[in-house]
Formats: sequence, C-alpha cells, structure tokens
Amino acid sequence: MRSLITALLLSVAATADAQVLARVVASDPPAEATLGRHQPFYVRIQFDAAEPVNLWARPYRGGKPIEKDVRTNVSARYTGSGYALGWVSFGGVAEVDEVRILAGGGKPYREWIVAAHPVKLRWTGQPGASPVGEAWVGELQRESERAWREARQTESSASVGGAAIASVFMAAVLVLLVASIGGPIWALRKWRGGWRVAAALPLAAMAFVVLRIVVDVARDPTSHNLWPFEILMFGAASFAVILVLAFVRRLVTPRTD
Repeated sequence: MRSLITALLLSVAATADAQVLARVVASDPPAEATLGRHQPFYVRIQFDAAEPVNLWARPYRGGKPIEKDVRTNVSARYTGSGYALGWVSFGGVAEVDEVRILAGGGKPYREWIVAAHPVKLRWTGQPGASPVGEAWVGELQRESERAWREARQTESSASVGGAAIASVFMAAVLVLLVASIGGPIWALRKWRGGWRVAAALPLAAMAFVVLRIVVDVARDPTSHNLWPFEILMFGAASFAVILVLAFVRRLVTPRTD
C-alpha cells in the first residue's frame, strides 16, 4: 500500500514537474543485500530533463529520510536524455526500505522527488568485502568525473573572464576619477572670471563625493559597497560638465587662450 501511495504521489509530482522524468533501471548490488561499512549501493538513473538539473539518491525507511551517518552522491548538471549514477552508503548499522531520487534545479531553484526504488538493504557497520561492480557503475563514474572536470574548467574560464572584466571596469573607474578631477583643475589654471568659477563647481562636487566615501567607509566599511559606481556616475557627470563648459566657452570666446 505504501508503494502504491508513493507511486501516486510521484505521479502527481511528475505531472507538476513534467520537464524532468527519471526512473531507476538497475542497481548494484541487487535491491536485497547486506553491505559493509561505507559500501555503496549504486543505482542507475535513466533521466529525461528539459532543463539542467542535479540528481541525487537518498535513503528512506518507513517513508522518512535517513540522515544519520549517511553518505550520498554529489551530482553534475544533467540535461536531455541519458543515465546518471546515484549511490548511498552508511558508516554504521542501518536499514533502508526505499531509495528515492531527488532532482534539483529550475527557476526559482527547488528540489523534488522524481522516482522511488523499493529495496531491502542492511548495513552491518563492519568492514565488508569489495565486490566486483557492474560495468555500468564504472562507466557512469567516469562520465561523472568527466562532467565535473568540464564544469570546473567552465567555472575557471568564467572566473578568469570575470576577473578580466572587473579589472577593465576598475581601470575605467580610475581613469574617469582622474579625468573628473584633472579636467576641472586644468580649467581652473587656464580659465578666468566666471568660467573659472563654473569649472570649480564640478571639482567641488567630486571632492565632496570622494571625501564622503572615505569618511563613511572609515566609520562603517559596508556603507559604500558600490562606491565604484558612485565614482563612475558622479565622475562622468563632472567630466561632462567640463566638456560642455569648454565647448560653450569656445563658441562664445573663440580667440581667447
């Protein structure tokens, strides 16, 4: 009866999350087995995923998850159709009557049960012999390792690319900061009269912005987490004011300087 109820619940879940279908098509050792300490029980998961998901095996007894002294597989990201490897093991004495397959993914992120596999497993907590595993276990282990290597390479490339973008951004902020202060200083040295007063306004504004950031950060290091954007915004405005003033000044007094 419990298996029927579980199947009905999984059917409802599959309807709600039809983008991910999964089922256990094989196990190693068989569904009824006695295992030694940390000896894994492997399951071969056939999946069909319309979006990237993680797949994990989780042990249950009496409809409740077992979380004490348990080890389970980590998961690469799967999409499309294929096979994934799941496993569970225990360091101590344990009995399991069901292994469920959980999927994780989607936007927003969520985790849900996609399959259930009834078993009769017992871990003795004592050292056990290392049996020769099925061929598919080794194949899926190699595929999982390859997927992890590719994921790490992708993450590494993304980190390098992100660092390069951050470096370019900070260089742009520094250049704009220098220009937003240097431009008004140059104008103050070259211009006279009202033009000089006008040039002093963006310089005073930038000095106020920089001083406020320095003082506030000294009091609270988290007060200006986005300070580069503040410099970028006010620096661009300051430099733009100087450019406009220079353009208007040349139109009005083209023969000066």
